Amino acid sequence: MNYQIEFRHLLYFKVLAEELHFRRAAERLFIAQPGLSRQIKQLEEYYGVLLFERTKRNVMLTEAGMYLFKEAQELFRHLARIETQLQSYANGKISTLKLGFIGSAVQTILPELLINLKKQQPDIELSLHELANETQLDLLEKRELDLGFVRLSEVPLGLSSQPIYTEHFSLVLPNNHPLLISPQPSLDALKDESFILFSKNYSHSYYDLVMSIFSDHKFIPKVTLRTVNALTIFNMVAQGIGVAIVPSSLKNGYHVNVSFLELDALPQRTTLSLVWNAQNRNPGIPLVVELMNLQVNNA
Repeated sequence: MNYQIEFRHLLYFKVLAEELHFRRAAERLFIAQPGLSRQIKQLEEYYGVLLFERTKRNVMLTEAGMYLFKEAQELFRHLARIETQLQSYANGKISTLKLGFIGSAVQTILPELLINLKKQQPDIELSLHELANETQLDLLEKRELDLGFVRLSEVPLGLSSQPIYTEHFSLVLPNNHPLLISPQPSLDALKDESFILFSKNYSHSYYDLVMSIFSDHKFIPKVTLRTVNALTIFNMVAQGIGVAIVPSSLKNGYHVNVSFLELDALPQRTTLSLVWNAQNRNPGIPLVVELMNLQVNNA
């Protein structure tokens, strides 16, 4: 074996693994099909393992091929991040940051952070994405997201987190709901109500926390709708479809025709956290963490 594995071998492998068809992969790569077959054969000989199972009709990844495909995807994602960062430097920008957030972060922490960040680094390029908690974790692990604002009791191994804001819950009720004029409003009066809640896709741990509130009051709620969107919850409550329990900060920033009843006597609290991947070397991450620390300490 008188050749060495080069970057192109992994590129050709990745495209073929995506297409699972030699002709289509060769067309994407602008090379002849025999040339692609030769490059893949060299890669297999170099590693001493079969990467594809080939029949007359099908091309399939072997177990070793599936492993290499995942590693190649991560390699090319990392190279794309390097290119993006270098382009930022070339354009005079300190960094490019992708931030994920849930709706309640917009009402509490995020606006002040963005103002302070722009003051420190006016040329920083920000990309904001409103995403469910679980989606943020997935993208953070893949390093397709630099930082996230989530509500979770714990984060997966490899991710770092910093709690930044803890708050109680509020009931969301139609403006004509009788509980609003009750001298001693209690959740016990809502046993027969329909509830609209954030779904488990929003956050499994957050969902379990909310369900523990009902458990403490000895009833299982009748849930008519689950969603990951706060505005959808509020609009459904306004139309009389049900009532809801949400973090209290969500009463700010939404112009909806509903009323909020504070549940500050309950022991349950929900915490908003800043999360990032410890392996992500984006130079903007330490700056955001530092600014967040200052913001929390000065609150």
